[in-house]
Amino acid sequence: MNYTLHQLQIFLKITQLKSITKASEALFLSQPAVSIQLKKFQDQFSIPLTEVVGRQLYVTDFGQEIAEAAEKILNQVQAINYKTMSFKGQIAGRLKISVVSTGKYVMPYFLSDFTNRNRGVDLIMDVTNKNSVIKSLENNEVDFSLVSVIPDQLNLKRVELMENRLYLVGGTKEKFNRKVSKKKIFETYPMLYREDGSATRKAMEAFIASHHISTSKRMELTSNEALKQAVIAGLGYSIMPLIGIKNELKNGDLQIIPFDGLPIITNWNLVWQKSKNLSPVALAYLDFLEIEKERIIKENFDWYAEY
Repeated sequence: MNYTLHQLQIFLKITQLKSITKASEALFLSQPAVSIQLKKFQDQFSIPLTEVVGRQLYVTDFGQEIAEAAEKILNQVQAINYKTMSFKGQIAGRLKISVVSTGKYVMPYFLSDFTNRNRGVDLIMDVTNKNSVIKSLENNEVDFSLVSVIPDQLNLKRVELMENRLYLVGGTKEKFNRKVSKKKIFETYPMLYREDGSATRKAMEAFIASHHISTSKRMELTSNEALKQAVIAGLGYSIMPLIGIKNELKNGDLQIIPFDGLPIITNWNLVWQKSKNLSPVALAYLDFLEIEKERIIKENFDWYAEY
């Protein structure tokens, strides 16, 4: 056996993605280079690691066992690298964070300086829906999660990062006189909602119910970006987080429509399980936030004051 760590990394990625093409894209390698390394790796085993049926690549049972072993080896190598850096007095290790979809407009600003100062930190940030974020917390798959509404079913600690404001938003094809009853927007035009379970949707539904507002047609979209584009196109109106529409407001693609009781104000919270044994990297990140949070907000989110 004379396989390399590079070959192990390539083979593991192929088994995870079930595709040489996707593995090459993920590893920033050419497809022929990945195919060559897979062949060289396979040549060291008398039992097939993968097979192609039709045009689909499948991992054999033996191949899956080799992939699991490869993952353990690569993790140990990474641990050695982290320990080496730690002995040099550098912060090193993995930082895993799951983020609700709208949080992608927030979290990177609270991470960039930390990762730039600590080159030994490998960041894994999963941007997904709220249900998946909660599941990752429950299964102890991440160090932290970013949410705007803290789930009641979990025993969590939190760091409050910044305000999350939600406004009634529409495209700019129609202009609204301030004297016109804004309730007519809800009653006349379609209301666009995020998917069921979304914190933004829950806030919007709670607001409409508490103000006894009648709505006409309802439409559901499964991402904040899709919702934003639908509103710009004139498909309807929605209550949306300010954080995700900065450029569209500046460019005149969207308008905020004043309405009594708005904005809805919640907070972006970085949360983790109280029982979790935080890694040195995670603890260092909490120390970083305590010192730098206000500076980050001032430098990157001062435009909030305009609305």
